[in-house]
Amino acid sequence: MDQTENKNQVDYSSPFWGRGGQLCKRIIPCLDIRDGRTVKGVNFENIRDAGDPVELASIYAKEGADELVFLDITATVEKRKTLSELVNRVAHAINIPFTVGGGIGSVQDVSVLLANGADKISVNTAAYKHPGLLNQLSKEFGSQCVVLAIDTKQEEDGNWYVYLNGGRVKTETKCFDWAKEAVERGAGEILLTSMNNDGTKKGFALDITRRLSLNLNVPVIASGGAGTMEHFADVFKDGKADAALAASIFHFKEIGVPELKAYLHGQKIQVRL
Repeated sequence: MDQTENKNQVDYSSPFWGRGGQLCKRIIPCLDIRDGRTVKGVNFENIRDAGDPVELASIYAKEGADELVFLDITATVEKRKTLSELVNRVAHAINIPFTVGGGIGSVQDVSVLLANGADKISVNTAAYKHPGLLNQLSKEFGSQCVVLAIDTKQEEDGNWYVYLNGGRVKTETKCFDWAKEAVERGAGEILLTSMNNDGTKKGFALDITRRLSLNLNVPVIASGGAGTMEHFADVFKDGKADAALAASIFHFKEIGVPELKAYLHGQKIQVRL
């Protein structure tokens, strides 16, 4: 059964609904995994170790993170599958929704991850190369289970282009065009990462985030650039994002999830406390 998630068709009994019928904004720590460890870089380069993913996942769940995203950042490049065993261990350590991505290219890949505890899956390069995969996955598991991850970079001509293979391969496809097609094919959520902003801690890419958020009928997760609590308020207010994802500021304890949510609440932004 297709349970397509739509901004206008959401279960109001969900804990993510706040007062006045407003959908709560979500805070999502991201665990980029390489060789079983959490890592973080700047502009997709200069990777450094950030800790044990199971331990970090457990901490974030207890601190009040709304969801977690787990991405095996080398899976596509090295032609290997996301480690289902690690997914299983992380899933058993948390009680919040959990999205897994990296090396997913078939219905069978998704079945294995869901069987090991993932709630949603994220596809990127494989979906771009074989767009029909989105149709297959949404038909088999429901759109609410399918997250399309887009790595995008603004070039000198001012346009945002889609990049593949962990930001290594540029395409001539514009970000919005691909996102629109993906949603039409069954993607239930967009995870949008600005390569220009990633790891810089200078703020999210508000313009492209706002364009997708206002023109697509699925949730948009903003990623890349978080450095201060104000950046989160900006991406929710000005970028119109449904959720904001960050990594290093959480991993290295520069900003705590509870403190961030208290700040956003004070800014009149609906969050689940």
